[in-house]
Amino acid sequence: MLIMGVTKKMKFFKRCILAGVALLGSMGVTAQAETQMQTMLGDAPSVPKNIVIMIGDGMGPAYTSAYRYYKDNPDTQEIEQTVFDRLLVGTSSTYPARVSGYVTDSAASATALATGTKTYNGAISVDTNKQPIATIMEKAKALGLSTGVAVTSQINHATPAAFLSHNESRSNYDELAHSYLKTDADVMLGGGQKYFPASLIKKFEAKGYQYISDFNQLDSVKQGKVIGLFADVQLPWAIDDSDSNKLSKMTTKALALLSQNDLGFVLLVEGSLIDWAGHNNDIATAMGEMEEFANAIEVVEQYIRKNNDTLMVVTADHNTGGLSIGANGEYSWDTSIIRGVQASPDVIASDALANGDWRARVTLNLGFEPNDDELSQLSRARMQGKEVMSTSIKQLIDSRSNTGWTTVGHTGVDVQVFAMGPAASLFSGYQDNTDIATKLISLLPKKKL
Repeated sequence: MLIMGVTKKMKFFKRCILAGVALLGSMGVTAQAETQMQTMLGDAPSVPKNIVIMIGDGMGPAYTSAYRYYKDNPDTQEIEQTVFDRLLVGTSSTYPARVSGYVTDSAASATALATGTKTYNGAISVDTNKQPIATIMEKAKALGLSTGVAVTSQINHATPAAFLSHNESRSNYDELAHSYLKTDADVMLGGGQKYFPASLIKKFEAKGYQYISDFNQLDSVKQGKVIGLFADVQLPWAIDDSDSNKLSKMTTKALALLSQNDLGFVLLVEGSLIDWAGHNNDIATAMGEMEEFANAIEVVEQYIRKNNDTLMVVTADHNTGGLSIGANGEYSWDTSIIRGVQASPDVIASDALANGDWRARVTLNLGFEPNDDELSQLSRARMQGKEVMSTSIKQLIDSRSNTGWTTVGHTGVDVQVFAMGPAASLFSGYQDNTDIATKLISLLPKKKL
């Protein structure tokens, strides 16, 4: 019995030693990773001078996974990482104030991310009593920092509006546009010409803003305040845009202009149209918007490598569409179908309606040849107009790629959080979207007494 007792103790001691070795090994790997990050960023400060907040509107977890497989090289054994895989640190819940239940809209979620306060769906940085709540942009401005937004929607859409202004309803676009005169934001880039008439633009110019409406003019802006509106409402779908990477170019220009302030800046960048493609249950267009947003993230990633006093936090405001990678009980998802699509379903539909030889045009734009049954369905849809034809094309792409959707609205799932730069570790693990705002606001410089 004594020998058996000794044997058990020896085995336990051995397991402890092995566990200790394993722990030390893992610590070594962690330390090595941290050392590599320190080498990459140099002697980065513990608190950032600049903050870049990037929101993929509607970009639930399935979107980042789908983008990984969409970008994967099928000729290699390895599935390559994306920028989202590299920068992933945590997750965030997105629910609104209790009065609106569990599923948020963009306005309530953006308010949470901009102010740290829950509110009702539709609210633009006002609380449930419709009282204004100070935003991170307003707090930054009060401290002398520069502020800006670069988005692919209209600049007075829900997300940018919640960072810049206050209103009881996101639908009050004209009121929001006029309210931007009071924000003193340094850079506002995106769409929305429809909401900013010449009379309003003159008021911005009187306050020292340079106004540009042609995207090619962006390069000529070297300093000062700028409002750039490059479309009537939203910017073109990335999949249809011959002048691609507009969000990356706006982000690059915003960084260049805002960094001229020695006190620092806060910049919001939004991949707005990911959400719009999700509402349309349009996987090909959604992946184009994901690529547009990923490229903009990489612009900021490279900026941080050269400016290690800058923090980037990337997240989504909610999930849109209930995208599923695989559907109909089949264990497959064919990205080659999605990668082959040459234009958005809306453009393909318009082209089909305008051409007598529409079958050949649809085949060319889809990148695959529909079979007889699929052509019959498309033919019937074509006779009912553009909207029905576009829907039929989306359904065909879904069927061929085995893509699934559960809704044309939002869902209540948690979203991912990605971060890089000083204090990035604050955003690790689970948090609420209000926590993200609270942490970011706490990183602003303190008021000098």
